[in-house]
Amino acid sequence: MKFYLMHLMPYSELDPDYDQDHNSAWVTLPNSYYDPKKGAKLYNRYLDELEYADQLGFDGVCVNEHHQTAYGLMPQPGVMAGALARRTKKVKIAILGRALPLLNNPVTVAEEFAMVDNITEGRFIAGFVRGIGSEYHSWSANPALSHERFHEAHDLIVRAWTETGPFAFEGKHYEFQYVNLWPRPYQEPHPPIWIPSQGSSETIEWASHPDRRYTYLQTFTPVAMLAKYMQMYKDMAAEHGYEATEDQLGWSVPMYIAETDEAARREAKPHIEAFLNKFLRMPKEMLLPPGYLSLKSMLGVMKAKSSIGGKQTIDDVIDKGMFICGSPETVRQRLETYQKEIGFGHLLSLLQFGTLPADLTRKNMELYAGEVMPYLRQTVGASVEAAQ
Repeated sequence: MKFYLMHLMPYSELDPDYDQDHNSAWVTLPNSYYDPKKGAKLYNRYLDELEYADQLGFDGVCVNEHHQTAYGLMPQPGVMAGALARRTKKVKIAILGRALPLLNNPVTVAEEFAMVDNITEGRFIAGFVRGIGSEYHSWSANPALSHERFHEAHDLIVRAWTETGPFAFEGKHYEFQYVNLWPRPYQEPHPPIWIPSQGSSETIEWASHPDRRYTYLQTFTPVAMLAKYMQMYKDMAAEHGYEATEDQLGWSVPMYIAETDEAARREAKPHIEAFLNKFLRMPKEMLLPPGYLSLKSMLGVMKAKSSIGGKQTIDDVIDKGMFICGSPETVRQRLETYQKEIGFGHLLSLLQFGTLPADLTRKNMELYAGEVMPYLRQTVGASVEAAQ
């Protein structure tokens, strides 16, 4: 199993009373709530934390894309990846991911990702997403075209990475007379492609197809639904005549570790509840706009995300397996159990969330890297070898 530090880079200085006047931290929250001097300090603090993960022995660090929100300050994750490319030495750098349907020119992403892949000499992972529903409000984009724009942009980017140019591309949404990528990617034939998702069955089917076999990542989901989606991927792979590997499955989950279960719960409580009830807060119509999902996928995602928008407590998310919290021993046991039951090969830990301050974030990272990762590397690795 591989271990990654995922960072959302929230605006942790957000006035917690914003919700007395506004119903969401996304799209409609006035940017007067953002203080550039405080934001500048946060950007540099968060980059320091991602760089520290390199020193602590993580396998990779991950950034992502969101727009017009206090939830995450990365509308252009390539800026963060570029900053990390020269300041880290060993970790892989993953952008999880760029929202392809929002793009007017996907070739710019092919170029951007190829640059980071070259600077890191192949330490780059490319993540492609459709973007959650709120992004379509931010960009005034048609969610009903999400799937077809995603697939066309993906095909254009992969062709740009792998085909000798110049060549012409003529699609429904994108048309270029000349596609001739400079620079070409460092990795051959191109960087690994990961597909984060909320649980769309169409996305799982597409990612698992034998032509792609992309790593599928499930984000912030009850562990029962996580198991369902991971099994869906395995079943679809089997229908195509091959067996999915653990390397094709990943899970992103917030965690907090302290010396004891009681200390962990006490220290994490105000910050995870701020994450749940302040930063993640949005009305359902913003999360899932009409046309964004098929009816089948809509029903599944609504079940998995049913708690978003309602009041949640630390106990709610711990009970559902959406938040892992406790002593090193408790966290080790829970993660080991989930991994054996579900079989994911990539674990993306969100060790800063909501308003969690720098000192507790560092402590969390150090306990995770020092007392959880080594144990799981040994036990999970041994179980995989035994199974083989």
